[in-house]
Amino acid sequence: MPQVEEKTEAIPNTTRRNFLQTLFGAAGLAAIAATPVGKMLTEDEDVAVFSISQQAGAVPVLDDYDPTQPVDVLVRMQGELRRALQKPMQERRWIMVIDLRKCVGCHACTIACVAENKLPPGVVYRQVVEEEIGTYPNVTRRFIPRPCLHCAEPPCVPVCPVNATYTRADGIVVMDYDRCIGCRYCMNACPYNSRYFDFGFSKYDDTPTENEVVLGEGGTVLELLPSFEYGEARTRRRERSPIGNVRKCHFCMHRIEVGELPACTTTCIGRATYFGDANDPNSLVAELIASPNVMRLREELGTQPKVYYLT
Repeated sequence: MPQVEEKTEAIPNTTRRNFLQTLFGAAGLAAIAATPVGKMLTEDEDVAVFSISQQAGAVPVLDDYDPTQPVDVLVRMQGELRRALQKPMQERRWIMVIDLRKCVGCHACTIACVAENKLPPGVVYRQVVEEEIGTYPNVTRRFIPRPCLHCAEPPCVPVCPVNATYTRADGIVVMDYDRCIGCRYCMNACPYNSRYFDFGFSKYDDTPTENEVVLGEGGTVLELLPSFEYGEARTRRRERSPIGNVRKCHFCMHRIEVGELPACTTTCIGRATYFGDANDPNSLVAELIASPNVMRLREELGTQPKVYYLT
């Protein structure tokens, strides 16, 4: 048999720095590297870094959606979110749409939420409820992701004796950790079990005290890193908020206010979670909630949830 000459090409040695330079460009990498760890970017700094990376093609933004051109839903929603941020807060109405036909129960959204918000044991902003449908042997399972539903008429708000929970102008129901006294009235009032109490539990036996830095074999303990909930770098320490407070999903408010989608939306492997401004008639979420197969949980209570489900 004739010998077939094999040709091989040398694979360049791509380092992490080379990869990031290719992704963001040298200027973008320098801007990101110059930002101290744990520091929240100011509005001007965030815009500057985003502009550099956008010019390098790292962050595609879709300003005008063309239905004749195929585009990933994340790219479309990202552009719609940033377009909505140009409007006054009271003219926006953030909603989430979850397609139950696409959810496979992987819990990636749950893990992403825990990592994004540095959540301790017992606090889960994004639980996934499993439901069995049918009669044996003809049965199937359905997975229902259930964040806070951010009701338009939230039962949790009027029962708070210190006004620690309230509704923003854009419809997001938020918590004020410094005002919360931990009475848990709001937890009893929520018909969706979407609120959790931070008892101070830790995944680690030796919970560090104030100003301690604990390094394990895998690196810095996740619970000790500052969480940027509500746009504030807050380190979880004993006898300090949010320990002793009620906590809940806030649609990753700290992300959407700088033009980023919620962590659960970007992490969903099946593209089953959608987020956007319902007041924008051209947005993807506005199209989805107009579908005949849309539902909301326990609508008979009159809470008017802002989380919709496609069945």
